[in-house]
Amino acid sequence: MLNSSGHLKSTGSLEDAKSFDLRDIINFLWRQWKLIGGVVVLTLLIGGIFLIRQVPVYTASVQVLLNTQKEKAAGQDSILTEANLDLAAIESQMAIIRSSVLLKRVVEKEKLVNDPEFGSAPASVSWSLGSAFKSVFSGSDSNTKAPDTNTPQKASSEITATVENLKTGLQVRRAGQAAYVMEISFTSVDAAKAARLANAIADAYVVDKLDARFDAAKRASGWLTERLEELRKQLRESEQAVADFRSENKLVQAGTGATLNQEQLGQMNTRLVTARAETAERKARLDLLEKVKARGGSLAALPDAVASPAVAQLRQQEADASRREADLLARYSDRHPSVVNLRAEIGDIRRAIAAEVQRISANIANEYELARARQDAVEKTLREVTGMTDLDNSKTIALRELERTAAVNKSLFEDFLQRARITEEQSSFAARDARIITPALSPTSPSAPKKAQYLIATLVLGLLAGVGLAFAVEHLNAGFTTSRELEEMLELPMLASISHMHDRELQADGQQITLPLLPLQKPLSRISEAIRALRSGVQMSNVDNPPKVVQFTSTVPGEGKTTIALTFATSAAQSGLRVILIDGDLRHPSSSRFFGREKEIGLVDYLAGEAKIETVVKFQENTRYWMLPAGSKTQNPPDLLGSERWKTLIAMLREKFDLVVIDTPPMGPVIDPSVVSRVADKIVYVVRWSSTARELVQQAIHQLNGSQQIAGIVFNHVNDQQAQKYGKYAYSYYYGSRYYKRYYSEET
Repeated sequence: MLNSSGHLKSTGSLEDAKSFDLRDIINFLWRQWKLIGGVVVLTLLIGGIFLIRQVPVYTASVQVLLNTQKEKAAGQDSILTEANLDLAAIESQMAIIRSSVLLKRVVEKEKLVNDPEFGSAPASVSWSLGSAFKSVFSGSDSNTKAPDTNTPQKASSEITATVENLKTGLQVRRAGQAAYVMEISFTSVDAAKAARLANAIADAYVVDKLDARFDAAKRASGWLTERLEELRKQLRESEQAVADFRSENKLVQAGTGATLNQEQLGQMNTRLVTARAETAERKARLDLLEKVKARGGSLAALPDAVASPAVAQLRQQEADASRREADLLARYSDRHPSVVNLRAEIGDIRRAIAAEVQRISANIANEYELARARQDAVEKTLREVTGMTDLDNSKTIALRELERTAAVNKSLFEDFLQRARITEEQSSFAARDARIITPALSPTSPSAPKKAQYLIATLVLGLLAGVGLAFAVEHLNAGFTTSRELEEMLELPMLASISHMHDRELQADGQQITLPLLPLQKPLSRISEAIRALRSGVQMSNVDNPPKVVQFTSTVPGEGKTTIALTFATSAAQSGLRVILIDGDLRHPSSSRFFGREKEIGLVDYLAGEAKIETVVKFQENTRYWMLPAGSKTQNPPDLLGSERWKTLIAMLREKFDLVVIDTPPMGPVIDPSVVSRVADKIVYVVRWSSTARELVQQAIHQLNGSQQIAGIVFNHVNDQQAQKYGKYAYSYYYGSRYYKRYYSEET
């Protein structure tokens, strides 16, 4: 068939590409979609099996607020100095939460030594796969054998091991880069246990802070005991009352004088106003969309669609295509292939515009639903905060009463102590207040494994593996697949592309025919036209001196060079030329075998001087040209083909015939084609499509007498269905088949 200009190239040679071509990617996916899909399915199957075997774990989180300024009783300014919380101080507080001393309190309070997940026996993280399986198969707490704690040393070691196991499920981090809030998270295979232990660790931290402050006050009171026992007792009782009240009610006053819930209330109101404004704006856009739909108007007139860069670009493409259509209609009819293809392109653009408009319409509805959901969430949070404000105010009043009592006692205490000595003794008292602002709740869904993210990651991994494997398969394909690939590597033109013929295409008048007879039986077939294109390409390879002696060869056996040579000779004879075909393959005379003359005398006998030319050359009625068979067997074909008698024979045949076709062996196994090329005007090189190794073809062509003698390359046995996947218009068979089916009554 006709050779295309070869503008498309195989994805298998992407290293030669100089620019990105989306069509190459699309064609690559078209060719390899089964392989890619299979790898993706296999990856998802393996990932699904692994996901099923995972034991879900749950993570509960509690938030603890660190006050930037410590609450003080009246008169305390002279004793304690203030220091702002910085990053190092917050990191220190996080280290306290992870410390073994604090976690030991949690272990003892919650009796975790006998816990099957975090007891002294387990030594792996609670959220890992191994510990999850161990927790599932270890049974209930009642069935677990209690450790032997008869000796203090063994009990201490078991508590230490439990603390270390507890650390594996604990995570402490800041809840925001600019926030004085720590988030304590705990992971376990039991959701209720995760929430219980997270709250227990937070409570232990808050109590530890209060204990530190209490211990500091106790040390100061002890130093003053000898001087003023009564005042010391009153001060200790008042400070203890304040500490106990804060511990029991978990209420710490903010630096601005308002409770945390009041501050949250103002923030929530601001967020609610913003959310409602956003919802109203989204609702207006949605109402406009529904009105347009109700009136049956065009969605393309929506402001969002008009402002869309994608729609504007598609409309510009539609306008350009319409102008080109008008130009083509001015020159051709509306049934011309260019007009038909351009109209199909315009239809695709219009469908793309409609799809983009529909997507924009769907986004309007989705944005409204999202804005409405945000407004509902803010309103819900605001209602919860509003319901807690009164409770915080009552606790604040009680706390202030206790603080006033402590302030009076401290004022009396300071009257009897020297300010300098008190300041020196208590200057190191820098205990920070902390309180729980968000207690942990039992999580409703597992934190790991995250099925959606896991499956998405598995899908992406499968796609990457599938595409990578497909690229490897493409690169491992040693054969040529497109004309551009062939021409770039061999620096030779492609003269023709011969499709693989099926039996139904080789029938004429209900009888099966061979391919060499097709130009005579079906001159208007696609193959006949491709052979005529091959003849034209050979003639145009040297316009000033058209070649008369044409040699056919290939790289390896089985590429179809003999069949193409026979068909080439038949096509030339059918056009009225005097043609002779010489079977130059003296080792495997396929041409002689086709005419049933493999046992007759022929070229070998003539070159050996044992026969005359008149006895070996015969006219073939079925093909309408003369035939010179290979003749008898010989042990030295290169010597015969390089002899002076051979050169004289070719010179004589040049004078008597319009075209001399020489069928020679493949270049790979023997040197005969290189010897014959000395008397040939042009060489036609046959390459089997997507089969013959590129390196072998390149090496064989270099062995010939220079690429200038080679007229070009012929693609043979092209699989039309597979070739389309390397570019719909990479081969002219696509247009050729449609063209002949439409305009010729005789078709393949």
